[in-house]
Amino acid sequence: MTETTPEQIREFRSQNPKMRERDIAARLNISEAALVAAEVGLSAIRIAPEPSHLLDHAESFGEIMALSRNESAVHEKIGVFENIKNGKKAAIVLGENIDLRIFPSRWVHAFAVTKTDDNGAEKLSLQYFDMTGTAVFKLHLRPASNVEAYRDFVEKYRLEDQSQTVLTEAFAPHDADHARDTNAVDVELLRDRWTALTDTHQFFGMLNDLKVHRQTAIATVGDDYAYRLADDAVATMFHAAAETADLPLMVFVANNGIVQIHSGPVSNVVEMGPWINVMDPTFHLHLRRDQIAETWLVRKPTSDGHVTSVEAFNADGELIIQFFGKRLEGYAERPAWRALAEGLPRHAETAAA
Repeated sequence: MTETTPEQIREFRSQNPKMRERDIAARLNISEAALVAAEVGLSAIRIAPEPSHLLDHAESFGEIMALSRNESAVHEKIGVFENIKNGKKAAIVLGENIDLRIFPSRWVHAFAVTKTDDNGAEKLSLQYFDMTGTAVFKLHLRPASNVEAYRDFVEKYRLEDQSQTVLTEAFAPHDADHARDTNAVDVELLRDRWTALTDTHQFFGMLNDLKVHRQTAIATVGDDYAYRLADDAVATMFHAAAETADLPLMVFVANNGIVQIHSGPVSNVVEMGPWINVMDPTFHLHLRRDQIAETWLVRKPTSDGHVTSVEAFNADGELIIQFFGKRLEGYAERPAWRALAEGLPRHAETAAA
C-alpha cells in the first residue's frame, strides 16, 4: 500500500478545514503524529520528546491547559504546573489543578504547534505522541500564559531533524499476556490477594503478579468486591454528583503514557448526542457514553476501610475512565460518595442474580 505523503496530508486537510484531527488521521489511515509532522516547517517544529525537559520548564509557562485523552474520553485541566517530581521511569505532577502520572519511556515524538483561530489569534501548543503515533499529552497555552518562556523552551529543545514524516511501530501493552478468560482465573487465589490489599496502589501489582486482565479480575472476584452497573450509570453518577453539595470526585483518564486526574466537584454536566460533557471553570471532560460497554462498581480494601470506585470499560475490555470520591490518605472515604456509588442502578443481569 502506498504511504500518504505529507503533501497529500496537507491537501486533504485544506479541503476539510472543519474536520477534527483524529478524524482526518483515521480517514487517511495515518497516525495523528504523522498528521502533525506533515506541518513541520510550516506550523509545527519537532522538539525533544522527553517529558523531563517539559517538567523542568512547564512551571515557567504559567497558566496552561493540560489535555490527556484516550479513544473515548478527553480530560482537560486548566492550571499551573507545581509540585513536580521528575524521574526516568515515572514522573509526577501534584499541583492543585494539574495532577499527572507520567511514563517517560512512552513519549517518543513531540512538536510545538502554532495554529491561527478564526480571529487571527495564535494558538500555541506542545504535543507529545507515543511510538505508535498516538497522542499522549497536549499542553495548550492560554491568554495568561508566559509566551516568552514557551518560545525559549521550543528553541532550546528544537531538534536538528525537522523532517515531515515520523517512524511509528506497534506497541505491546503490558498486560498482553494477562488472562482475559474468566475460566482461566484461580478465583480463590484472586480473592485471597484482593482481600489482603491495604492500599489501592497495590491493585496494579496484584494483577501483574496473577497475570489477570483488569476487567477479567473485576468480573470474576465476586459481587462483594465488584458488581456490574447499569449501562447509563456514569451519566446517572455525574448528574447526582453535580446535585450533591460538598462531594468532590477524583476522575482518572489514562492512555499509554499518562494518567491525568481531576480532584474536586463537578457542577455543569451537559449531555449532547453521544457525549457526556463537564464544562466547569478549570475542568472539562468529554466522554463518549456510546463507547462504554460495561460499568462496574469496585471495592478495594485499604488500611482505612474499603474504597469504592466506578470503572467504565470499552468493548475491548480496556478502561476508559475511573471515578473515586476524593479522600486524603489515612482517612476513610466520604460516606456521601459511597452512598452515591452504591445507590447507582445495577445492570439487569446483576440485579437478577
